[in-house]
Amino acid sequence: MIVRHMSEIINSDREVEAPNGNWVSRRLLLDGDGMGFSLHETIIRAGTETHIWYKNHVEAVYCVAGRGQLEDLETGEIVHIEDGVMYALDLHDEHLLSAEEDMRLICVFNPPVTGREVHDKDGAYQPHPRAAQWAAVRNAS
Repeated sequence: MIVRHMSEIINSDREVEAPNGNWVSRRLLLDGDGMGFSLHETIIRAGTETHIWYKNHVEAVYCVAGRGQLEDLETGEIVHIEDGVMYALDLHDEHLLSAEEDMRLICVFNPPVTGREVHDKDGAYQPHPRAAQWAAVRNAS
């Protein structure tokens, strides 16, 4: 059984801040925990806009506090985010996430992140270290 308290995560190597200060991600479960997904609490800071395009991951997000919006960059659709709203980026959806007030989000990633990832120039996390191995297994079946 894995049990963690947020007080253990804050100010540890499991707390990762965006280089531009837009968000802080507190990573409760990581790849090394062996669950097959990672679990994060992410705070998106008020007044910020973040370009995100998880080309190598899928993500589900549940908002537990705050307000903002997500703009799908392919369709132009705007989704209003507030307490109680869940969205899933099942198609590697490229989007802009903006916060009117600090948003507290609970996020699940597959494949799991390994620890210190931040968005690259395209708004993505790098592929999982075993991504090629997993693709080979999927293609063989």
